[in-house]
Amino acid sequence: MIFYFSGTGNSRWVAESLGKRLEDAVEDIADVKIEKEEYTLPEGEILGFVFPVYAWAPPTIVMDFISLLRLSSAPKYVFFVCTCGDDSGKTADIFCKAVKEKGWECNAGFSVIIPNTYVSLPGFDVDPLHMVSKKLREAKERIEYISSKLAARARLIDCYEGAFPWIKSYLIHPLFMHTLMSPKPFKAADSCISCGLCEKACPVRNIHLKERGKPEWGSHCTMCLACYHSCPKHAIEYSCLTQKKGQYLFDKSNKEL
Repeated sequence: MIFYFSGTGNSRWVAESLGKRLEDAVEDIADVKIEKEEYTLPEGEILGFVFPVYAWAPPTIVMDFISLLRLSSAPKYVFFVCTCGDDSGKTADIFCKAVKEKGWECNAGFSVIIPNTYVSLPGFDVDPLHMVSKKLREAKERIEYISSKLAARARLIDCYEGAFPWIKSYLIHPLFMHTLMSPKPFKAADSCISCGLCEKACPVRNIHLKERGKPEWGSHCTMCLACYHSCPKHAIEYSCLTQKKGQYLFDKSNKEL
């Protein structure tokens, strides 16, 4: 069983690719009624988690899911794959600690470098097309490598932490969570055509169209930016920080390559 969370499609692609190669079921964390379900893992089946790195740590929705996940028996092999535009910091340590608190052992972990999607700070933007092509091409090779290791039930942590990983994950990440996770700066410009694609794209159903057809954001945003990247008119803005920046969706970009 492989659980995943994805905003713009990168982690979904990785999870589905691994599921196909390993012949394992794949489920979207955002669709699971976690409080009501108990999962039974068949003998020998692995338990995997695929998710993006948010400010050098796993997304809160993933951590909450793990804490609430109920299994009929302890898994024999647990792994994770995190996707990131560059480095993952101490994501592996944070994930392994959460799994250990469940009484399980994280046996393997990997990072996969994918196209950048974070655009909500100065200096952050999507990658140029040639870099998107390069990253996706190399990610396909990386997925093949990871699937071979998982099939062999390898025990290793193979993540690119980058420079100053402890500072990024344990100092910068909490600051990010405290100051940059609010959905309040989101707004729709006058170019919004009320198509509803942002509402459909939101994995946690945090967006609803108001009476006049403009999107309104609720309070449980994950800052995945699926709404921003899905808007066909580029009408969604996060304060003034996203103006004149690019958009990226895996499905669209993969077709264009």
